[in-house]
Amino acid sequence: MPQNNEYNDFSLEIKANAYKERLNPWAITRLLPDMQRVTIARFRTRSDAEGHLQRLRQLIPDASFMVVFDCQREEVVI
Repeated sequence: MPQNNEYNDFSLEIKANAYKERLNPWAITRLLPDMQRVTIARFRTRSDAEGHLQRLRQLIPDASFMVVFDCQREEVVI
């Protein structure tokens, strides 16, 4: 019986991406005017993020950066 391999590959890719995002919860964001922000990079540990943040502040002293914990919660179905 033929199988739809395209669907299986696609669903596995989505699951892999979601898992990969959960591995890197710490992020450096650049704060922009009008309450906008851009995620610069993601890290597994806060200390890694803070180390990169120090270097970014040295390279671009006029920009505003912040380390954030990106809490991506899955939807709860009741």
